[in-house]
Amino acid sequence: MTFSLSKTVVSLEGEQLYTFEYAASITETSMSIVQVYVELGVIEPIGDLLHSRAIARIAQIQRLRQDLGLNLVGAAMVLDMATEIAQLRAQLKVYQSHPSAI
Repeated sequence: MTFSLSKTVVSLEGEQLYTFEYAASITETSMSIVQVYVELGVIEPIGDLLHSRAIARIAQIQRLRQDLGLNLVGAAMVLDMATEIAQLRAQLKVYQSHPSAI
């Protein structure tokens, strides 16, 4: 399957979606790595396209793997935990600003 690097599509929500090839190029990886990440569920495609969030996640995983020597599963877990911590902090901030909500 060959895609043009410039191919983008706008989702129903108005967000731009990008090809796997574009994601590989922008994150300095390969199409096969992007496809492995999809197959393992590390990133979630929309058909054959990716949100910019998925591309950012690929870049973050690559940095964790290169900088900290984490394997793919470890890097994905670190990102998942960081996301969960951020969500919990946001919830805590809401509860602290509205004590009656507790």
